Amino acid sequence: MKNDAIGVFDSGMGGLTAVKELNALLPRENIIYFGDTARIPYGGRSQETIMRYAKEDVAFLRKHAVKMIIAACGTVSSIVGDRPFVTDLPFTGVVLPTVETACRLTKNGKIGVIGTPATVRSGSYVQAIRKIRPDAEVTAQACPLFVHLVENGYTDFQNPVTRLVAEEYLDPVRRAGVDTLILGCTHYPVIRDIIADLMGPDVQLISSGAEAAKYARRCLEERNLLTDRETPGENTYYVSDSTEMFIENAGHFLHQNVVGKVFRSSL
Repeated sequence: MKNDAIGVFDSGMGGLTAVKELNALLPRENIIYFGDTARIPYGGRSQETIMRYAKEDVAFLRKHAVKMIIAACGTVSSIVGDRPFVTDLPFTGVVLPTVETACRLTKNGKIGVIGTPATVRSGSYVQAIRKIRPDAEVTAQACPLFVHLVENGYTDFQNPVTRLVAEEYLDPVRRAGVDTLILGCTHYPVIRDIIADLMGPDVQLISSGAEAAKYARRCLEERNLLTDRETPGENTYYVSDSTEMFIENAGHFLHQNVVGKVFRSSL
């Protein structure tokens, strides 16, 4: 089991930010990634639909030999919350690891959260923060267009469309005086530079995908499940829609070529 893969899923490509961090932290681990690109975005769906999609995503990953599953999707992580989801394998979403880091780093106790509409509606980040820091002032802002912009490659630092949208979304968060901002969707680190520029140098940005990857490493270490393989691990990607579009846009997330590693598969 130690040499089984780490399974990662997301509604689209955002979870690749977690994969990138896993590759850096655990370079000898194999990773199997599933992006449900045919049904993106999850953020505007009902809780019942999101749970159904998430269970189907997990079932797909479990067709392969995996030793841990990461829900690298802020929306799924927010809806699942503390409910039993995967119980016989190590499992994590992105909410708790991210909140723990944000609560540790904030100096003024003012924390911002940006995410999909479903994530913000769920209140998951706000509730998790207040369990750790009851005195925290939390400002949550839905950013529904960010996923579409990232998935379609509108990620350049000077892109006028993305900057205009980001300015509108981030204005209330900036005015709230936060010193720490949680990027509560794994797509958002791809436009991190734009967000950082608009928020200013005094605001720390916390990537949910990166924090989930750090948590996964700790989890596997504690359970003695790190691979004993001496050779570099391999990433294999499965998508439920076009492989061509995934391959084209994956470079924005991974900064590497994934040609020959991407396969289309129905659930």
